[in-house]
Amino acid sequence: MIRGELTVVPQHFLPSGADHSGPSLLNACHSNADHFVDVRAWHESFLPESTSGESRLIHSYTEVFSGFAARLTEDELASISNKPEFVRSYPDRVLQLLTTHTPQFLGLTPGNGLWNSSSYGEGVIIGLLDTGITPTHPSFSDEGMPPPPNKWRGSCAFEKGCNNKLIGAKSLVDAQEAPFDDVGHGTHTSSTAAGNFVANAEAFGLAGGTAAGLAPRAHVAMYRVCNASTCSEAALLAGIDAAVKDGVDILSISIAGPSLPFFDDVIAIGTFGAMQKGVVVSCAAGNSGPMPSSASNAAPWILTVAASSVDRSFRSTVKLGDGREFHGEALNQKEDNSTSNSCSLAYSPEFSSCDDFTNFPIKGKIVVCDGPVVLSLKNLADGITQAGGAGFIRINPPDNGFTTDDRAVDLPVSQLPSLYDLNITTYGSSKNPTASIVFNGTVLGVSPAPVIAHFSSRGPNKVSPGILKPDISAPGLNVLAAWPTQVGSGNSGMKTFNIMSGTSVATPHTSGIAALLKSLHPDWSPAAIKSAIMTTSDTGGRDGMPVLDEQLKKAPFYAMGAGQVNPTKAADPGLVYDLGLDDYIGYICNLFGDTGLFAIVRSHNVTCSKVANITEAQLNYPAIVVAPADKPVTVNRTVTNVGKANSRYKVELDVPEEVSVIVTPPELQFSNVNEKMTFTVSVSWKGSRKGSVDGNLRWVSAEHVVRSPIVIVDGSSA
Repeated sequence: MIRGELTVVPQHFLPSGADHSGPSLLNACHSNADHFVDVRAWHESFLPESTSGESRLIHSYTEVFSGFAARLTEDELASISNKPEFVRSYPDRVLQLLTTHTPQFLGLTPGNGLWNSSSYGEGVIIGLLDTGITPTHPSFSDEGMPPPPNKWRGSCAFEKGCNNKLIGAKSLVDAQEAPFDDVGHGTHTSSTAAGNFVANAEAFGLAGGTAAGLAPRAHVAMYRVCNASTCSEAALLAGIDAAVKDGVDILSISIAGPSLPFFDDVIAIGTFGAMQKGVVVSCAAGNSGPMPSSASNAAPWILTVAASSVDRSFRSTVKLGDGREFHGEALNQKEDNSTSNSCSLAYSPEFSSCDDFTNFPIKGKIVVCDGPVVLSLKNLADGITQAGGAGFIRINPPDNGFTTDDRAVDLPVSQLPSLYDLNITTYGSSKNPTASIVFNGTVLGVSPAPVIAHFSSRGPNKVSPGILKPDISAPGLNVLAAWPTQVGSGNSGMKTFNIMSGTSVATPHTSGIAALLKSLHPDWSPAAIKSAIMTTSDTGGRDGMPVLDEQLKKAPFYAMGAGQVNPTKAADPGLVYDLGLDDYIGYICNLFGDTGLFAIVRSHNVTCSKVANITEAQLNYPAIVVAPADKPVTVNRTVTNVGKANSRYKVELDVPEEVSVIVTPPELQFSNVNEKMTFTVSVSWKGSRKGSVDGNLRWVSAEHVVRSPIVIVDGSSA
């Protein structure tokens, strides 16, 4: 049986002329290597001949990984593994794919503030790994766009469509095909990150306005690595490799797989290579919330993004016959798709899942569905329509809380949070209940906002518990962005938009923000940009309330990361927690030893015996996660002054009464820009222990507040 395998060849066995660090073993281990003109030909020399005529070699990696992807049987893999050049193989796993208002919600306005000072991200290249792109969509018009920077080395597989906005497009799924987006996901994420301004955007008659990405003057390069809803690791790694080779500045990856040790995680390995080349990497945390320890893409060199709501609702109000009203949400709010006149209300605990109406007549009635999720919203609507129902009220499962990710159906509907379940079902069980569903369209200024979406994956970090994940939250609930085809009652022609939810939607928001920061601060490292985004994030909304979780409780850091991204503050953070290659190497050695080091780091000149090991807690991360038991835990942090010279910062602590936190020194005095200073943080329990609690450490100057979240875990139970 033929299957996909990723076969890894060590860096020091690459042929002459390739980027290698130890050519001394080249002749001894592969005497013919010098005869090959390129790496791909050398990789092909390892493979058996194909009986079908189809090449066994799928991808050849040179930039962020040393090796190749090939189609091999088990016996063929066993044969290759006996060669002296072989290191290890990885099975090719399948990964999952995970706006008019969000820029305004995040404080970005045309002609002012960060958009103005960063020239809207001009000169920065965002590479997206996704399902492809729709090149003719107006979001990718190059009106007002300059040519790409000279460092760009990429190409475009479209005969027509690439321009000064969409500067590159490749398919790593099938090199013979242009990377057209027949799914919609890649078009949506690309326009969210860097779509140009498009007036009169809307979908289903909702969310109307001028659409724009977070970095509307940044360049876009698409690397198609997915078909439909699945993505192979081999194609994903090839996409990272190609993007780095082409010269992208930002990588946006709205894809997630299982949480694995980083030396087994192709995304972690590939993005480490990208980080080494100065590329900022933004990845989705995953859509497996609200389950704890569900966050993916958990390596510290990745900016891992959670999904939150904005202050906008597509309101669909349920009016009961007794006069009570309950606000829900719905898409596709067409005038002929409402039940403003009262209808009989149909509810039965026996049929609450709404998956079978054989013995439950609903013709002409509005049906209440509050049972377990058996069918999708569309399938529910189809079943109710076939049975003659006039509409339905879907009461979301308790785990969904107050966040509703909308889906479009051709039937009057209102999705309500589970809080309203008892009110609706008790009335529905009364004598002659009636109800109507009234569409209110797009409602702005909704409170509370932001709220972490129920599906957004959570910490603790399963692979590296001492590193906070996710890192940050960004809008990812019911976001409007570009789409390949017409949906609902949207505009005709090419102004096609759609509304989507997911951490995959949140991720391009931070990718676009990272592009703005890169344009403003081209000399900042990926770690510095990540630090700026995390330490300036908000733990509260404009309504004065804290960021909440889906149950409307104060969101913990394990749900929201450091907080809700604030682009304007991130542009001027004052201080940053920077990290270099040596720091990450020490961290990898402490966590995984030489085995992990050789798999992740593209150098075989370094061993763990030659570097200082760095524990998770001691890594110079913008967040602090510690697990004191009977003794205090003390960690060091170093901050770099990226604000003004002659700046003084004083420490402020906001921690629960159960813990003691001591910071030494309590004041930092900087004389110069880029000056570094180190401080220590000692944390201990002094009262009852609660599993984990959250606090904040703030360095406060006359102009800046630099906040680091602190998560204190009970070390005695670890």
